[in-house]
Amino acid sequence: MTNNRTGKPPEDSKRKSNKRVGGKPAGDLYTARRQDAWRGGRWAESLAVWRLRCTGHRILARNWRSPVGEIDIVARRGKILAIVEVKHRPDVARALEAISSRQQARLVRAALAFQARRPDCAGLTLRFDVIAVGQGRWPRHLKEAWRPASD
Repeated sequence: MTNNRTGKPPEDSKRKSNKRVGGKPAGDLYTARRQDAWRGGRWAESLAVWRLRCTGHRILARNWRSPVGEIDIVARRGKILAIVEVKHRPDVARALEAISSRQQARLVRAALAFQARRPDCAGLTLRFDVIAVGQGRWPRHLKEAWRPASD
């Protein structure tokens, strides 16, 4: 463990404790884990974009945000508008489990908002995909991972 500013190991008297605050590790340990998770997610999204481009998709947006939700990747191929959720997990099953029905509903609302703001995408067919990226594995693209619940 090193000091972030100097790169030197901290002195024993200054070392942060591993006490938990509100169920989360206290101090720098929690921050470091969050930063590692963020970096892993960015790396996974970059691999996912590469995979989509190699299969003929045109990337329209990355990390698109609106008040109703966020979309990791919006890609187009022909008449299909793919809304892609990227999950960095050890295997595909865990990636699918990580997308709750609440998150799926949020992605559907965000996709409709994206189509509303982009007239060129209004007539395209929506498809909801998941790209699972595991450590040391090629990204796995699950097309039409779910369909929106009909109202």
